[in-house]
Amino acid sequence: MALEIERALLRLAKPGLRLLEDEALNAEAPVDLLGDDLTPIPSFFIRNNGRLPVLGADAADRWALTLDGEVERPRAWTLAELKRDFPVVSLTAVLECAGNGRAGFSAATEGLQWTLGAIGCARWTGVRLADLLAAAGVRRSAAYTGHFSPDERAGKPGQPAISRGLPIEKALAPETLVAFAMNDEPLPYLHGGPLRIVAPGFPGSAWQKWLTRIAVRDREHDGEKMTGTNYRLPREPVRPSDAIDPARFTVITDMPVKALITAPLAGFAASPGELAVRGVAWSGHIPVASVAVSADGGASWCEASLEAGAGRFAWRRFTAPIMADAVGPVTIMARATDAKGGTQPLDGAPWNPRGYCNNAVHRVVGAIVPR
Repeated sequence: MALEIERALLRLAKPGLRLLEDEALNAEAPVDLLGDDLTPIPSFFIRNNGRLPVLGADAADRWALTLDGEVERPRAWTLAELKRDFPVVSLTAVLECAGNGRAGFSAATEGLQWTLGAIGCARWTGVRLADLLAAAGVRRSAAYTGHFSPDERAGKPGQPAISRGLPIEKALAPETLVAFAMNDEPLPYLHGGPLRIVAPGFPGSAWQKWLTRIAVRDREHDGEKMTGTNYRLPREPVRPSDAIDPARFTVITDMPVKALITAPLAGFAASPGELAVRGVAWSGHIPVASVAVSADGGASWCEASLEAGAGRFAWRRFTAPIMADAVGPVTIMARATDAKGGTQPLDGAPWNPRGYCNNAVHRVVGAIVPR
């Protein structure tokens, strides 16, 4: 499908999103669209590594998922059989691109220059991948899954756009799904329908869209975008001037704790007095424990009120009334901390050559103006 057609489709389905300049279809949400418990589908970001696959109107009826590799009984199921033969479950989880916030690194990195909107929280419905693996009989040699789909690299017919996978422990975890619904609607085409992987806590690259095959591997998967420095972080700190050795990088398997201020918005003007700050906070596998808010550059902080959220992997909304009495510029900051004490860096996240996992404290600059 030509990029111009893909962009026209996106503008129709998601008019509020900001398109990124790329050979693939990618678009992020403005911050003001991200304050709800569940991100509406029209406001949910889009991330692709290649051309959208061309699917017919009856794709869901004809779709089949194959499971093979290091299993005793290779299997294939239609979408109807998945729904009929396995327990159907729902969970709410954040989906975030590993490159979200890439534009915020002080030394520029390669890759799409996402600001803050490659993120969303949805209710996903499907069947547990663990149940499919049990039906196929996972061998003791199983170490990883490899995921396959029909999207192809732009201008390179037959070359997969992406083929990532999961450590077998995550594939067997109860939260990992093969999903066919999003926010209680059939999984939209733009979000990988009819079937996709849902791997809460992992970066969005692991949530393979348009899923047609799962191969159980006896080693770490080596599909497209699984090797080199793709979706990997250095095990030791690196600087922009350092020589890069991919052997010293490890696959990202957990997203860092993070908070996003959704109100007030950048450029706000408010009268002196109490200012209501709102936002959302989330993490990967370690739950969010608290959020603190500052209006004086971090000299003082007040604890925000955190809502419970819709489950372990959902984001949590927060609110905090802060006093801003001095007329002039003001910078509001929000800093989340997880249950193990991990917290957002004030002075910037550790640099890495692909610009992944930027969880630096969110700052919103505005002004207090005379009444």
